[in-house]
Amino acid sequence: MEANKLFEKLKLIQEAKGYYFNEDKGKVFELLEALILNKERYGYMACPCRLASEDRDSDKDIICPCVYRTEDVKEFGSCYCNLYVSKAWNDNKIPHEYVPERRSPEKMFL
Repeated sequence: MEANKLFEKLKLIQEAKGYYFNEDKGKVFELLEALILNKERYGYMACPCRLASEDRDSDKDIICPCVYRTEDVKEFGSCYCNLYVSKAWNDNKIPHEYVPERRSPEKMFL
């Protein structure tokens, strides 16, 4: 799937849920292209900001949008990758803080 098509599809789905793409379109398209590459590699869109194990069951927590996104955006206004953000984050109404990794070390080094 081409990055532009993925962008339009996800934008429609995710904005309806209150998640927005980062205003930095260069970063967004870099991440979308990495998601497409991971889909070709692994058969699923593993988070490009994390190491995938190549096992869908082990990586189900980091299939984009990852299970950590909701809490990350709620607490920091952005997910770990800065792909999905809140409206307030995009509008610079909240600080753009570092989002710590929530994934357990055991899962990161399978």
